[in-house]
Amino acid sequence: MTTDLYGRYQAAHTAHRTHRATCTSCTDTSRCRTGQQLYESFAALQDAYLNRLRQDRR
Repeated sequence: MTTDLYGRYQAAHTAHRTHRATCTSCTDTSRCRTGQQLYESFAALQDAYLNRLRQDRR
């Protein structure tokens, strides 16, 4: 499960980074609607992955 979550987290990061590289509306401090959705997805998956790692260490 952790590996699948990691893959989803990395895919979300790639999608966000790719969007950011081509979007003229997104900046470091503000994002377009799509950019914000991609960032939120990435952040949620990253949090879930890191929390899973912490739980597995216990």
